[in-house]
Amino acid sequence: MRISAFLLAVVASGPAVAATITVAPGGDAQERLQTALIEAKPGDRLQLSAGRYALAGGLSLDVAGVTVAGAGPGKTILDFSGQKGEGEGLLVTSNDVVVRDLAVENAKGNGIKSKGSDGISFLNLRVEWTGGPKASNGAYGVYPVSSKHVLIDNVFVKGASDAGIYVGQSQQIVVRNSHATGNVAGIEIENSYNADVHHNVATGNTGGILVFDLPDLPQQGGHSIRLFDNEVTANNHTNFAGRGNIVASVPPGTGVMVMANRNVHIFDNDIADNGGNAIMLVAYRNAFTDRNYNPLPRSIVVRGNSYSGNGAAPKFPGGAQIAAAVGGTLPAVMWDGVTAFSVPGGGLAVKADGAIVVSDSPLLNLNLKTQGASPDTARPEVAMMPAMASAREPAAIVLPAAQEARAKGR
Repeated sequence: MRISAFLLAVVASGPAVAATITVAPGGDAQERLQTALIEAKPGDRLQLSAGRYALAGGLSLDVAGVTVAGAGPGKTILDFSGQKGEGEGLLVTSNDVVVRDLAVENAKGNGIKSKGSDGISFLNLRVEWTGGPKASNGAYGVYPVSSKHVLIDNVFVKGASDAGIYVGQSQQIVVRNSHATGNVAGIEIENSYNADVHHNVATGNTGGILVFDLPDLPQQGGHSIRLFDNEVTANNHTNFAGRGNIVASVPPGTGVMVMANRNVHIFDNDIADNGGNAIMLVAYRNAFTDRNYNPLPRSIVVRGNSYSGNGAAPKFPGGAQIAAAVGGTLPAVMWDGVTAFSVPGGGLAVKADGAIVVSDSPLLNLNLKTQGASPDTARPEVAMMPAMASAREPAAIVLPAAQEARAKGR
């Protein structure tokens, strides 16, 4: 009898059976939806029925292992047009969460954000600002930050005043099969480690795909990024970023831009009809005081991409003159030629610690030499690059099997 009582106690204290919690649209959807997010247990599925949810405030989830699912991005719509405040539409701060099959419209801040999450998956989503391009639109559509094991798959974002798909200060990242259009930056990987960005479409943005590293952030020294098999087309949209935003400096017509990052490989992409640079490799231009920051792009490999129709209408300062000097159209790849910078407070010029390797010749080198040099000092030259040097490609990103299994589930 004592053994039976013990077993009963063990069973009673075991994990609860995962439940499906259904929420439907309606007049009190805000309260019912947020209550369901708060009361969900690990493993639960929060199923949002088809319909439009008029929401006056942001939503948040802090329970691990929850799936938040709609009936499809054209059917289940979280409408934040009446949102008060500047927060996210949906904020996730827990691990192993899946957000899938729904749309977020007109969030006052970011569309869907994860912060400090491990194993976050964004699947089959639409995030859109429907009132056209405006600086007052939210900054980011899908926005994982300080997260690990990030999967963004089959996501559509339109109208973000910064980046449609933005991954910041994160690690082990896969962005695939997604579509960014009408944003300032289509897809941006910033201050992050180990990312594969592939089989995406970036079109109609100011800049198609950006890989940046910025100073004064908790995680910096971005590295080991692969961009491959993407379509980067006609990113000629007027820049509508807010004043002071770093992407406000991205010139319309930019296909791919790498700034201050290390070990970035760009290959097998189709890059077409961008009025400026198909690929731009540049140093961070602004002054900085962070002694740990390296503003140079280094160990960058560009190979095997397909180009057409780029470079005929550059919008960056001096671009038209440079294009005229090289025959009217910019070569596919432009490098600012910066190879040295001074450590703040140290006074020592530091050289780049990795080569720029471009097999998609020719390369336009602006020969600016030193970080922060004025564009007026450029001495552009078009040069054929030497044969490919030895440059180890970053390893493919393999997400945890359990995360991929959750992504395949419904």
